[in-house]
Amino acid sequence: MALFKKKRGGDIDPFTDLLFNALLTFTFLFLIALLLLNPPAKTGIIDPKAEFLVTVTWPDGNPNDIDVWATGPEASKVWYKKTQDGLMHLDRDDRGLANDTQVVNGREIINPLNQEVLTIRGRSPGEFIVNVHYFKSETSEPVPVTVYLAEVNPVMKVLYYETVNLMEEGDELTAFRFSLSTEGKVMDINQLQKTMVGDKSK
Repeated sequence: MALFKKKRGGDIDPFTDLLFNALLTFTFLFLIALLLLNPPAKTGIIDPKAEFLVTVTWPDGNPNDIDVWATGPEASKVWYKKTQDGLMHLDRDDRGLANDTQVVNGREIINPLNQEVLTIRGRSPGEFIVNVHYFKSETSEPVPVTVYLAEVNPVMKVLYYETVNLMEEGDELTAFRFSLSTEGKVMDINQLQKTMVGDKSK
């Protein structure tokens, strides 16, 4: 005996219709749950980590140690012994060839890149000053140091790019300084000199 019988005119039994609708509803709810669990990836969107990026480089393989010092609003200061203060972060402290060797798969590999990286992760109004310091010389020779300042947001824009020469161990130069207005706009990029290496109180 058949469980389901067609009604006159080819209509489907109400129980079969109910079963079909329940299956359709279950499938719909499953698809919605799947979309909620795995939202589509937002391609092309970058979550910025900084407002400004400062890089200081000197020739690859050069064994001399160049340091970055920086001050910002409200007397904040960063250097190799204080890598974070306020919105400024010294993300990389490079010591020339010191600590540049790594062992990979039993082989010693030397990373010749000499680069220090400073990020400014906000737009506090006031003045920022970036100095370069010839901390330790292994060659007793001058070192050309390239300094690069870029605004990261809303788009990457180079604000300053220059190469300065540090002549001997102990030399210190103000690479650049700039101010931010209360609206967060960059003003007055200049090279007015100010020493900060001697003052290690902060």
